[in-house]
Amino acid sequence: MKLLLINGNTQAAMTAKVVAHARAAGFDASGATARFGARYIASRAAVAIASHAVLDALAEYGPGHDGIIVACFGDPGLEAARELSPVPVVGMAEASLLIGLRHAPRIAFITGGAAWVPMLEEFCLIRGAGRDRVLVRAVAPDGGMIAADPAGAVALLAAAVRAAAAEGAGAVVLGGAGLAGLAPAVAAAAGVPVLDSLDCALLAMREALAAPAPSSTPCPTPCQGLSPALAALLGANAVTRN
Repeated sequence: MKLLLINGNTQAAMTAKVVAHARAAGFDASGATARFGARYIASRAAVAIASHAVLDALAEYGPGHDGIIVACFGDPGLEAARELSPVPVVGMAEASLLIGLRHAPRIAFITGGAAWVPMLEEFCLIRGAGRDRVLVRAVAPDGGMIAADPAGAVALLAAAVRAAAAEGAGAVVLGGAGLAGLAPAVAAAAGVPVLDSLDCALLAMREALAAPAPSSTPCPTPCQGLSPALAALLGANAVTRN
């Protein structure tokens, strides 16, 4: 199965990291990096811009793949990408919510950057999980900083995991592309079950690919000022329900 991971941030090194992680998990994976927007998303404005960038990358690089992962915690553009894609589209945060709650009735998301806390709380609430089911906590370094010094972040993340467990979380998700691959080391240091948000997305993708193919109906959308690939996708492709 051919998998495309779309990084809504503009850091190509982060894209390479998540692609390597997916390949190690057995996927024929390639990556696409947002060609405009924030180097690391840490605000609502940056999320809005990243949603456009994700659709832009989907139009340019999506054809020929069996599945798409929005490889950016917070899932910018997820629903819109699903609307336009003929193949399954999975988001890291949504997959982490669904799979995390299989492990425990109350979980925690830990990510980098305090601005993400209210945004992720809203994200979970929209999907029916309030603070009684999902604790959202952040460490001070953002995901980009953590990706640049993962070894140095393990102790900080482990302390946050232990604190979340003390608040009642039965499992903790490390959320963000920049935190991919750190879960085993953090779990060992914290003594608490820790999930990797990218691993959750890969598991959700395997399940989506095993399900019946989505159906679609035509929905042309005239636009202007977009990249040629995105304009063509909006004008000629079909709405897809995943």
